[in-house]
Amino acid sequence: MTTITFIGAAREVTGSCYLVETDNTRFLVDCGMVQGGHDAPLRNRRAFPFAAQDIDFVLLTHAHIDHCGLLPKLMRDGFSGPIYSTRATADLLTVMLPDSGHIQEYDAKRAAKHRSVSHKKLLTPLYTVQDALDCLELVKPINYDERIQVHPGVTCRFRDAGHILGSAIIEIWINEGDTSKKLVFSGDLGQPGQPILRDPTLIDEADILVMESTYGNRSHKNLPTTLEELVQVVDNTLHKQQGNVIVPAFAVGRTQEVIYHLHQLTRQGRLRNLNIFVDSPMATAVTRITQQHMALFDDQAKQLASWHAAGNDLPNLHFVASTEESMALNQIRSGALIISASGMCDAGRIRHHLRHNLGRRECSVMITGFQAQGTLGRRLVDGAKQVTIFGERIPVRAAIHTLGGFSAHADQSALLAWAGAFKRPPRQTFVVHGEASAALTFGEHLHSEFGWNVMIPEPGQSMLL
Repeated sequence: MTTITFIGAAREVTGSCYLVETDNTRFLVDCGMVQGGHDAPLRNRRAFPFAAQDIDFVLLTHAHIDHCGLLPKLMRDGFSGPIYSTRATADLLTVMLPDSGHIQEYDAKRAAKHRSVSHKKLLTPLYTVQDALDCLELVKPINYDERIQVHPGVTCRFRDAGHILGSAIIEIWINEGDTSKKLVFSGDLGQPGQPILRDPTLIDEADILVMESTYGNRSHKNLPTTLEELVQVVDNTLHKQQGNVIVPAFAVGRTQEVIYHLHQLTRQGRLRNLNIFVDSPMATAVTRITQQHMALFDDQAKQLASWHAAGNDLPNLHFVASTEESMALNQIRSGALIISASGMCDAGRIRHHLRHNLGRRECSVMITGFQAQGTLGRRLVDGAKQVTIFGERIPVRAAIHTLGGFSAHADQSALLAWAGAFKRPPRQTFVVHGEASAALTFGEHLHSEFGWNVMIPEPGQSMLL
């Protein structure tokens, strides 16, 4: 008997975590942090709805914090088994998890200093940098497309999801007595045809499919249209309006993609005289890791040879390291294109740059990725006239541009195309990792177009497979 419990990312796009229980094992697929919303810190501090020490192993789809960010907490609560991931994901975790631990420590110190918190739990960090470093000792990297036995009766294979470096679709074969079943977790699927990463691997069979639906109810702008919009925003803001362009970008994937396009557009003569600042120590470290995994790139990206070579045609590309250098950027009144994390504007250095530029009509903010409900980025996209940053009310006078063609997530048509590769319908499909409207709309499409048996699970719901 096999059951699945949808602990996170059910009818929302955050906190991915799925508990699979069989007659002889219990394991997790992802163990992510909840991001966005005022209640996120407390939600992340809730006790797991299972005994951590009883989990035998974890299968990790990729290194974004909403998929991996609670692994140190899981370990601290008693988990000691292996965490299986692709090799590139394992490398990225060495940056992502300690950085997350640093943020947890910083936020707890800030809460203790200001004593302005509503709950005493927030005065202590969710986990520490040392917890994150200890957790890394449990990570077991494996190759793409290699079928391995991770536990008696459980075999798995990681396939390229095309979402970020190292991202994976996970195929799982479970044998119990005389019966066997195949589970497939899509993880986060990338948009096909994008530069740098390869397209998502097509899967042709599954008994049980757990599929994401982040953009299950909409389509992206095409890439040429997006690039033309980028050129117009950058040229108008920097050269005509004499302002700055602020780009909130995820340190993993999006920052490297934006640099790639700026490089290509400069080579083509469509952009000129750029002064680019990458203000994210984590993004700098991730860019170095990216260089080490060129084999995972598509042919278009390989033509650049390396990110160092890309920099040769961008002489005004600066990777900002120290806090002092970051603070100095806020003195620049015009001509700067600042790429900084976090991608949803809720943490990190991006908040300082928004604080100094949002109130200026000559400036622009380019939103390049999904903005979850409850985040500062989502409020900007939704047209907020005023936002609060570090307790200060900031008027939004800068132009807010959403460049949908850069999304690392497949849109509705791409998701349906991926699902259409199955030779026969999965016996049961669970649609997850989408806000309720997106998940429901996508589920209806799967049912009407393919005749699939689809369910949109509720948070915490358990199902017999």
